Amino acid sequence: MNLTPSQVIVLATPVFFLLIAIEFAWGYAKGRNTYRLNDVINSISLGMLSQISAVFTRLFRIGIYTAIYSSVALFPDEAFWTTWYGWLIALVFYDFCYYWLHRAGHESAVFWAAHVVHHQSQDYNLSTALRQTSSGALLGWIFYVPMAIAGVPPLVFGVVVLIDLLYQFWVHTEHVPKLGWFDRWFCSPSNHRVHHAVNDHYLDRNYGGILIVWDRLFGSFHEEDEKCIYGTRSPLNSWDPLWSNAEVYWALAKDSWHARNWGDKLRIWFKPPGWRPADVTARFPKPPFDITRLQRYHPPMTRALMWFGAVQFVVLLQGVALFLWYADNLPALQSAVWLGVLAIGLWAVGAALQGRLTMTEVLLIEAAALATATSALGLVELHRVFKPLALGFALVFVAARAHPIRAESRFDLILGAGLVFSLAGDVLLMFPGFFIPGLLSFLVAHLFYIALFKQGQAWFPSRRALAATLGVGALMYAFLFAGLNPVLRFAVAAYVIVIALMAAQAIGRATVLRDRASLGVAIGAGFFMLSDALLATNKFAQPLPMAQLWVLGTYYLAQVLIVHNARPATAGQRAG
Repeated sequence: MNLTPSQVIVLATPVFFLLIAIEFAWGYAKGRNTYRLNDVINSISLGMLSQISAVFTRLFRIGIYTAIYSSVALFPDEAFWTTWYGWLIALVFYDFCYYWLHRAGHESAVFWAAHVVHHQSQDYNLSTALRQTSSGALLGWIFYVPMAIAGVPPLVFGVVVLIDLLYQFWVHTEHVPKLGWFDRWFCSPSNHRVHHAVNDHYLDRNYGGILIVWDRLFGSFHEEDEKCIYGTRSPLNSWDPLWSNAEVYWALAKDSWHARNWGDKLRIWFKPPGWRPADVTARFPKPPFDITRLQRYHPPMTRALMWFGAVQFVVLLQGVALFLWYADNLPALQSAVWLGVLAIGLWAVGAALQGRLTMTEVLLIEAAALATATSALGLVELHRVFKPLALGFALVFVAARAHPIRAESRFDLILGAGLVFSLAGDVLLMFPGFFIPGLLSFLVAHLFYIALFKQGQAWFPSRRALAATLGVGALMYAFLFAGLNPVLRFAVAAYVIVIALMAAQAIGRATVLRDRASLGVAIGAGFFMLSDALLATNKFAQPLPMAQLWVLGTYYLAQVLIVHNARPATAGQRAG
């Protein structure tokens, strides 16, 4: 059986976890534990995200390489490259190219934006090795073009990539001391500890993948001679795997936007990391790095949250392994849907570990993602499980949050009523012939939401918002009118008016309160309008491709934003 690279990673995963367990047990026994559960989950989540996204970046990693090889290879003698010495030459060739890619990842901002993911952990252990970027392949392929031109076959290239990658796993440990002569020739734990450190004289050193001789040849080597401090000089301070991949790109984009000189707008992306134009530095200063003030990011976790995070992590790991095993035989659109579900799950668990979401909200978000995916992919029986389950978790969350604040429970009773009628609408719309009852259920739900957003506020505080939402509703109704029968014309008209009023009340509330929570509710109301517009367009005007993906995706986003932000939970309520 020919295994794909993704399947090789799946088969190697138990070995990775066994070695991680051995390292943890050794460190615990020696009183030098280097592991924290939240950091481990974050690092391995980034590794999972990297592997599932690689299904879509394969064009850059292998496709472009194969195209160049097929067109301009100078010595495409497969018989030579598949001898033992041909394999060895290819591996050394790859390691040389990897050295320069790795060096660029520290000396050019756009490459650092991808590579930074690997360095964000403030711990150093074998799980750190699995912490990989999801965007590195977008530009990284450039450094392997010489191998394609030389004639290294794509199959040989793919194998040496895996060999080089797997070798680098074991060097991410604090428990292996210096190794004498080995340190002089190869990338070793001691050499690579230096590479991950933010100490002044360790910074940007020891780039080698397998061989450290490249660093000795090109002046980037440094011996380990003092205790290493790990992480980055701009700490991530988050367990969010999506933000981990985006944070430096976002910072570069902001600096580029603010730069007044057009040349600087471009230079920001290619100068060394940390370089900023003088005008940007003056207007948006950042404090200088001080290693003595560096603090480890470690938000508090209850024991229940620790167990929840661990169980969620194991379940998501199984989902990722299953996806990777079959990914190469799945249609691209189906792969994209499952990539979205897994990414949402990884994000939600990270948000819970840093206190941004409760455990119940994580279950709500995951059930919503699965309800959306199963509907979009036609998995009817699974959809009928996850769809009611999603709002069921929403109701549990609202009830748990309301329990400590009984004096103000009317707010949550109204929100709960809106969710109950939304849940009834969800169930009715799953079955043919119940569209009108489902529509009426959602109409009642929106009436409860209007009453919810009215609490403590005037009716429709923003007349502009009221005019805008009613105007959008009128345009949508005019668009749908020809496809509606007489009964539906009345029902849809009533529904359009109610949802427009709901959105207007939410937006008006946000203009008065002017806080992030009320803005989140207003955005949620906007997504409600969008979801209903997509549903109506698909049913009465024009069938949409993957309609259920967009309809349910926007619907659940609306519900989550409203449920989470309608009454923000206090710190003491985050354990629910």
